[in-house]
Amino acid sequence: MSTYPEVPGEPTQTGSAFIETATATIQNFAPIKKIHQHLCAFHFYAYDMTRQVEAHHYCAHQNEEMRQCLIYDSPNADARLIGLEYVVSENLFLTLPDEEKPLWHSHEYEVKSGLLFMPGVSGPIERQDMEKVVKTYGKVFHFWQVDKGDNLPLGLPQVMMAFTRDGQLYEELVKGIESRYGISVSKERENRAYMSGPTHGIHPLANGGGKGLKTELREIDCKPTDSVPRVFV
Repeated sequence: MSTYPEVPGEPTQTGSAFIETATATIQNFAPIKKIHQHLCAFHFYAYDMTRQVEAHHYCAHQNEEMRQCLIYDSPNADARLIGLEYVVSENLFLTLPDEEKPLWHSHEYEVKSGLLFMPGVSGPIERQDMEKVVKTYGKVFHFWQVDKGDNLPLGLPQVMMAFTRDGQLYEELVKGIESRYGISVSKERENRAYMSGPTHGIHPLANGGGKGLKTELREIDCKPTDSVPRVFV
């Protein structure tokens, strides 16, 4: 069970459960069925590194150079959907406008440190994919600030970042995953020492360009529909 506050609301009723069973039998969940892997990592709010969150990614390939991941606060059945991440190759990242690049973080440290892992997957198989992930960049937004104890998704979506060097992630979080998943982060770091990051090195504009980033709401005039030219009458 999650350690975060319980989500408010009445328990799912029998009638609702029956409808869910019926629709699950009839409908096609093709996008969800493409999910092929579970990755566990840690994110921090791009404006506050003291707020660190364990993030469970359930990912699907769009193609060889892009993945998209749903992010939950745990791997349990009652997990909260707290965010999403897009993962792109170095080649695709380099095509992004410069003003876009700071929203993306590198994965080199996450992978080589052993902090990014696939629960339950053997090391040799895991490392085959990590050899690819280590060269990629990710863009993450979290919608539910579970670390604050919010029992519903409140506030604005926030840009999240990944850790880039030793000493940033709280040691108790590392010990927590080692205990729960029976892994050794330090041993896996040794096993991944041969891996190399992006071919051109980590781009200086990635990872916020070395600065904090925060999503804020600004009130503006809303463009009315009659201001849009009508092509067809």
